[in-house]
Amino acid sequence: MGFVLAVTLPIYLGMALGFAAVRLGWLDAAEVRTLGKYTVRIGMPALLFRSLAHQSLDTVLQTDYLLVYALASLSTMGLVGLVAQRLLHRPRTLAVLEALGAAGSNSMFLGYPLALQVVGPVAGLALALCALVENLLVIPLALALAETGTAAQNAGLAQRLRDYLHQLVRNPLILAMLAGLLVSASGLQLPTGVDKFVFMTASATSPVALFVIGGSLVGLRLQGIRSDIALIVLGKLLLHPLCVLGLLWLVPLAKPELGTAALLFAAVPMMSIYPVLAQRHGHERLCAAALLVATLGSLLSIALGLALLQAHGFVAQG
Repeated sequence: MGFVLAVTLPIYLGMALGFAAVRLGWLDAAEVRTLGKYTVRIGMPALLFRSLAHQSLDTVLQTDYLLVYALASLSTMGLVGLVAQRLLHRPRTLAVLEALGAAGSNSMFLGYPLALQVVGPVAGLALALCALVENLLVIPLALALAETGTAAQNAGLAQRLRDYLHQLVRNPLILAMLAGLLVSASGLQLPTGVDKFVFMTASATSPVALFVIGGSLVGLRLQGIRSDIALIVLGKLLLHPLCVLGLLWLVPLAKPELGTAALLFAAVPMMSIYPVLAQRHGHERLCAAALLVATLGSLLSIALGLALLQAHGFVAQG
């Protein structure tokens, strides 16, 4: 529990700073939203580009891991989205965003340090693979579906596909990932000055994202959205890792420690930029509340998961 608290405490502090800044009037809501746009369109793409550009191409191509984690994430998205739309009768755009919260993990800022303590250096490889799944599949698919849900509820399949591809090729996250993979495949090294600039740009991503989340919580009311929060949080902390576990039974990995890492990445709360991704559609407060509840709830769920892994001998020794 002490380790989990040490990892999550910076998240709480970053969110608290953003909340205090807006609450005290140092920044207003519009300024916080601008910071959110920076995070999604500049900071995170720089971070992803650099992380892939510094990996060899054969390192990131672990097809069995990619298959398991991708199918588990898509299954989680599908189930949560179906419940949100069919049982809670939410509009498609909101249902898609709730599904994104259940399937998209905070792999970089919470999953990686957690997995590092359990499986050792292989956690770095697991992080790169998760980044591929989340940023080339989960995030762009969800955002594209959310866009088409807003723009054309009754559009045909062909139109929806065109809208999806249009959003995909304009997505800064996708462009950054592709650029990083090209650099990785070429074997070239980034010039020192360029690499340092990208690193400085990427370094602001995590604190700014947490600041935006905290600012979005000011004035938040949970009335009427408790069922949505419960669906997102249960989907993230329970359904997502269960889907990973089920697929690991069906498709055992060549490197078992990668399977352990996949479970840990699935068990952490949703990505810290989740509310920022939703702000275009006006649902950032719901998503920020779900993130807050999931982050608090993960203190228990992660501690329980670690205890179970340790009891079965999956925690790396030394």
